Amino acid sequence: MQALIGVTFLGFASYSLTLASLPVYAVRGGAAESTAGVVTAVFLVVTIAVQATIPGLTARFGAGPVLVVGLVAMGVPSPLYVLDDGVLWISALSAVRGAGFAILTVLGATLSAQVAPPERRGESIGLYGLAIAIPNLVAVPGGVALVLGDSVAWLAWLGASPLLGVALVPLLMRSVGPQPGRAAAGANRAGVLAALAPSLVLFAVTMAGGGVVTFLPIERPDGVLATTALLLFGATGAVTRWRAGMLADRLGARLLLPLAVVLAAVGLVAVGAGLAAGDAWVLIGAAVFGMGFGAVQNLTLLASFTRAGDAGTTAASAMWNASFDAGTATGALALGVLAAGIGLDWTYVLVAAALAALLPVAAAAARPSRDRALSR
Repeated sequence: MQALIGVTFLGFASYSLTLASLPVYAVRGGAAESTAGVVTAVFLVVTIAVQATIPGLTARFGAGPVLVVGLVAMGVPSPLYVLDDGVLWISALSAVRGAGFAILTVLGATLSAQVAPPERRGESIGLYGLAIAIPNLVAVPGGVALVLGDSVAWLAWLGASPLLGVALVPLLMRSVGPQPGRAAAGANRAGVLAALAPSLVLFAVTMAGGGVVTFLPIERPDGVLATTALLLFGATGAVTRWRAGMLADRLGARLLLPLAVVLAAVGLVAVGAGLAAGDAWVLIGAAVFGMGFGAVQNLTLLASFTRAGDAGTTAASAMWNASFDAGTATGALALGVLAAGIGLDWTYVLVAAALAALLPVAAAAARPSRDRALSR
């Protein structure tokens, strides 16, 4: 678990540093605000495309070598961001890093389910989530602050942190033992279908999150409000992503997942209202939205693994991660177009309404799939 936390922390530190800061970097380089989300979208589109190949690559080459390639692909291009602030150059580097990020996300989530016994799987996923959330807490607002403070070189070199995680991969692979071979096509398909409902909920919430981290710093470019709001968003998300897993081991996810969606919707409404009514509401909303955002991540991943069973774990992980990244990319791209028409405040309110409409899906996603229920 310690090795997994180390690899995850170093990989997601690079991701979090650049998630909100690269669109700001592109805008400061002359890109239009409405197109700034292209940088994030390119990164995540490549991530989604590569994620579907991870089960096959892992079965052929082994999880350890594939994970090393992913860490190298994330870390090596990062220092090159300093060479140009054009959207095309930033997007090209981000495409390479997105392929590496695909490997890290799918294998990290899969391994988090293998390092603990079933009765503590929620806690294990919570600790894995904490290793993701802590970089999000510090690095998302930190990356924005570095760009706004004209310290892009620091951002670029700190983004190479995944390279340090390569040394931890052998220890991690010895800890989890031999990985299963290529699963049958039917098992992979069943794993994807079992993860579909939780992944739909995750897509909607991460779409909202992508809209917050991409456009809030652009809407309030002085840096103080956006940095503080993202810090609160990351802090509450870190705590709830960790604690939600421990609660789920005891209580299950059937009540917790719909509650998490409600928190996300309420927080997003407060952020939207705060953009028009006052900064305090933006900060309150960011904190509440972070609580829902963090809990939804843990609970949907746990539900996906529970519904898919051991044979479908890697396929369910790929589906869950693709939904996470597709949601973030959609929020970074489509919500910018929507905000250009109706304003960012009303955009957040509209997305919150969409989250509320998904409550029946959230309730269904937290129940075991029919096939798993029958097998028991």
